[in-house]
Amino acid sequence: MTLSSEHGGLGPEDLKIITLARSARARNGVPEGAAVRDDTGRTYVAGTVELESLKLSALRTAVAMAVASGAQSLEAAAVVSAVEAVSDEDRAAVRDLGGPGTPVLLAGSDGQLRAAVTAG
Repeated sequence: MTLSSEHGGLGPEDLKIITLARSARARNGVPEGAAVRDDTGRTYVAGTVELESLKLSALRTAVAMAVASGAQSLEAAAVVSAVEAVSDEDRAAVRDLGGPGTPVLLAGSDGQLRAAVTAG
């Protein structure tokens, strides 16, 4: 995770994935938006999937999109949601691809960082 003194200590690449996650949430009118950045700098953006036969959080959907696109690892993940904490299941999906030290950022609908944890 890139750090700076502006924007709650987040660097531009981390701010970018929060912005992308926020945009996905707003554009699709879903409860959550998420974005992940792979080890090559590519980003994958997703919203919550709620079908009768398939329900996925935005973060798990973004991880699945990264895997389906050939990503080998993750550098960081972000989710924009009204929840108070990133679920264990979401952190596990990030951990499966990125490892336990992968940063997972949680922001509110305003884009303000509310929590930064690891996938651990």
